[in-house]
Amino acid sequence: MLAGIHVPLITPFAADGSVDLAGLDKLAHHVLDQGAAGLVALGTTGETATLTEPERAAVVRVAARAAREHGATLIVGAGSADPRVTADTLRSLRADAALVTVPSFVRPGERGVVAYFEALAAATAVPLVIYHIPYRTGQNVGAETLRHLGGLPMVAGVKYASGLDATAVSLLGDPPQDFSVLAGDDVFVSPLLALGAAGGILASAHLATRDFVELAGAWRAGDVLRARELGARLARVSVTLFAEPNPTVLKGVLHAQGMIATPEVRLPLLPAGRASVEAALASL
Repeated sequence: MLAGIHVPLITPFAADGSVDLAGLDKLAHHVLDQGAAGLVALGTTGETATLTEPERAAVVRVAARAAREHGATLIVGAGSADPRVTADTLRSLRADAALVTVPSFVRPGERGVVAYFEALAAATAVPLVIYHIPYRTGQNVGAETLRHLGGLPMVAGVKYASGLDATAVSLLGDPPQDFSVLAGDDVFVSPLLALGAAGGILASAHLATRDFVELAGAWRAGDVLRARELGARLARVSVTLFAEPNPTVLKGVLHAQGMIATPEVRLPLLPAGRASVEAALASL
């Protein structure tokens, strides 16, 4: 089972706008040295939609090398509304798992979501992690549907990015066997861990990585007082990091800390304002 804190890597850019692969390598090794269980390449936080195919391939190579050197898990984002395109990507993917978003914009209904993932599960060469993020996709998926999908042989888990709602409570109360529920809404990671989530895929864990790892360990060990204290503090950090569109504030903070060369993002994103970055730095 997938477990622990995974960091969905940003894509740092150089001053000329190119992908800063050396900066990416430095960041990947840093979060793994701090105890992260794995990396996610080509996630939303990585501004994947703005990368060219050669850039995407280079990002995966860097992340894969870092994960391999640390004995860590590598999850790679892969997905399209067309299951044929996604299946082709999955057949050639070299990773421990693939993060596949519920089809966005088309809103196929839950029956369509089931059919989509059943088709991918039959074709994939790597385990699938369903990315459930209805505020981006426009498609909600209920607990019973997620349980059904979790029973498919090649579905390993779900990145649950819908906060703390009735679906999360129901799913965590009776999850499928060997199915990992990973928190994907950073502010709510602590309560989801308290309910039994196996870990999280958290942009905020670029920062205070050790504390997020300790938070997961504290809930796992039943150290409620420590978990509550850490969870409350880290939730405040996450709130500041998402004050502007992700990953703009995060990049501003990493740049201020000297972790990346520039805070640049690609259109349609714009760099975060100074006040947002300063508020996030203060929360740390």
